[in-house]
Amino acid sequence: MTTRSLLGSLLMLALLLPGLGLLAGCEQEPPKPNLTGNAESRMPAFSFANLEGEQQASSQWNGKVLVVNYWATWCPPCRKEMPLFIETQQNYADRGVQFVGIAIDDPLMVQDFVDIYAINFPTLIGNADAIRLSNRMGNRFDSLPFTAIFDRQGNTRYIQVGELSREVLERELQPLL
Repeated sequence: MTTRSLLGSLLMLALLLPGLGLLAGCEQEPPKPNLTGNAESRMPAFSFANLEGEQQASSQWNGKVLVVNYWATWCPPCRKEMPLFIETQQNYADRGVQFVGIAIDDPLMVQDFVDIYAINFPTLIGNADAIRLSNRMGNRFDSLPFTAIFDRQGNTRYIQVGELSREVLERELQPLL
C-alpha cells in the first residue's frame, strides 16, 4: 500500500466515523433542556396556609415519600397533570406517598379547582415565600408546574420543571416505596 493510498484510507475513515456516530444516536431521544437549577440536597422546611387558613408545616409529613407540586389554576400543564396526581395519591397513600400541592394563585380560584377535581391531597396557598422555596428546590426560572420528590429521609430525589408524565412519576416513585 502506498503512502498516498494509506492517507486516502485514513481520510475516508476520518470522514466516516462521525457519520457512524450520528447513525448510532438516531435511536436515542434528543437531550431535553435542563431547566432546573441546583436543588438543595434536603427538603427545606416550610409552612403555608391551607384553604381553611390553617398553617401546615412540612414536618407533619416526615417519614413519607413527599411529592411537592407547585401549580396554578391558569396553568394548562398544571391542570393536565392534576388527575395523574390525584390517582397516584389514591393508589400509593397506603405505601407512604404523600402529595402536597402549593398553588401560586388566588385562594378562591384554588378552592373552586379543588372542589371540581376532588383533589385528595393537601393544597396550600403559596406566595412570594413559596416561589423562593421552589427556587431552593431547584426551580431556577419560577416555572409552573414544578415538582420535587423527596425520599422518606427528606433527601431530594427528583426535580422537574413542566408537566410530569405517568412514566416518569412511576419510575421515580418505585425505588422510594
